[in-house]
This record gives sequence, C-alpha cells and structure tokens, in this order.
Amino acid sequence: MQLTDQQLQADRALLQLGRRLKADGYAFTCVTPATQQRNLERTRASAHSLRDVFGWNRPFSPDRLSPDELAQMRLADILEHQGTDLRSTVRFSTLGEWLFVHSGYPTTAADAVFFGPDSYRFAQVIQAHLQRNLTPVDHAIEIGAGTGIGAIVIAAARRNAQVTAVDINDLALRYTAINLSLAELANVSLEHSDVLRGVTGTFDLIVANPPYMLDASERTYRHGGGKLGEGLSLRIVRESLPRLTPGGTLLLYTGVAIVEGQDRFYNALQDMLELPKWAWCYQEVDPDVFGEQLLEPGYGDVERIAAVALTVTCRE
Repeated sequence: MQLTDQQLQADRALLQLGRRLKADGYAFTCVTPATQQRNLERTRASAHSLRDVFGWNRPFSPDRLSPDELAQMRLADILEHQGTDLRSTVRFSTLGEWLFVHSGYPTTAADAVFFGPDSYRFAQVIQAHLQRNLTPVDHAIEIGAGTGIGAIVIAAARRNAQVTAVDINDLALRYTAINLSLAELANVSLEHSDVLRGVTGTFDLIVANPPYMLDASERTYRHGGGKLGEGLSLRIVRESLPRLTPGGTLLLYTGVAIVEGQDRFYNALQDMLELPKWAWCYQEVDPDVFGEQLLEPGYGDVERIAAVALTVTCRE
C-alpha cells in the first residue's frame, strides 16, 4: 500500500497524538453503538476531558486541548467543526496496556474502521487459545484486521512469530500500522488482501473477526453478505482450511442469526468440517448481542444474534 506524503504526515501526527494520550494515562473502554448513543443523549454539554473528546467523541471547545494537541489533530486531519466547537473524527480506546485508534462515532463511512465489544471478546478468544495451546506459532495471519487487534495479541504473546495483518480496507491498514507502533511491536507485516487472495503460504494460526450483519449500505466493516450476514464467515472458513499447516488452527469469532432456535451457520459448518482431518469445536460466547439489529430489514424472523467462536485444527 503506497501512501501519499499527505497521508504519511497525517499518520505520523496521529501516532504522536496516540503516544501523548498513552503518556497521559488515557483509558477508555469502547461500548456498543446503542450504549454510546445513550451516553451522548444524557447531556449535550461540550467535552470536559480527554475521554470525552477521544472516547465519547463529544464536541469540544478549542481551548479544552493544548495548542500542541490541536496542532497534531490538524496535521492528522481529524478535526471537524460543529458550530463554534470542534469534534474529533477518530476515537481512541484501550484494551489492557494497548491503545487503539479507530473511526469516530457514528461509523457511517464506507471505509469506517470499527472497534467495540466484539473486539474485546475476539481478543479474549485468541488469548485463551494461546494460553492453553503451547504449539509453536511461526507464521500467523489476521484476516480483516480492522484495528489489528488480533495481530497485536498474537505478536505480543509469540514474539518470535511472523505475523501478517491483511484487510481489504486501506484505512484499516493505516490504523493498524499506527496501533502496532503504539504497541511497540515489530513482528507484524501489513498487506492489502481480500481474505487470503493477496497472500501466499501456509499458517500455523489464522484468526478472523469478520463483519456478520446485513447492512443496507454494505459498509465494509459491517456487511457480512449471505442470507443473514453469514456469507463472509463461511468464505473465510472455506478459504482458510487449505492454508493451515499440520497442527495449525483457525480461530473465527463471528456472530450468527438464530432463527426458530436454529443456528444455520453451525449447520453449514458440519458439512464443511465432516472429514476426520479436522478437529473442531464451536462455542456460543454470548447468546445475545446487538439486539437493535433485529429492527433492520431482513431480520424479521431472527430471534437473536449470538456471538460464537469456532476453533478448527488440522490433524494432518
């Protein structure tokens, strides 16, 4: 991915802003869009803290931040005007010691880079696997990196591994690069790829947290395709299996629509993973996520949306 001089300057400024926030002890836990909106509606007041500016994404008076912080934001091109106030077009959220830059609220842009509760659950799935499975990981890849959280978790836990983060969204790759620098990790490379089509080789660990909703605007971070958002998740399973080394594992964290008590994604997996070479398990991580989605077109028969984790290991 070739960046222009202007993009390089913007990304350097965004990185410096992130480093400043870390040095100031900034911390913010990212919530669901519905919870975010409810918090914003409680008060229309301007921001009074860094968490208000970069976490809750509230408008702020220019004198709320230091001249240096405002200068970095202008260089990063992340300021928009709301009357006499300003507003950041990006947010910063934390997971443990790590700081992640991602798109501002609401994530309406076609190339928005999302971070939220799914990101925390995805990280927990990977961390749990790495803690209980001591098989060496030489080559790993995160498909649809977004903010790069999967690649960062793996790279931090397996310092000798060569980790690749791929995404079809160039803005996601730019944000991942910034987040890797904030995490001070050097064993991750970035590539533009539609699932695995842009990369070669096999992997000891493949992780993915793909979009799994039906989205009328078909935003990259949100639209999963298929009948009920499962299309991309099934494609990732299908294309990842041949790329696993013997003993290699695919970790897929995704969401599934439950219709009349039936998980059609699980039913499709049974056909894909029927061969004895695959050892796999399937776990419902959270039985009810993003309930507001049930009001959207296409979800009239859906009882709930569940977050699930699929683990597939190649036996041979």
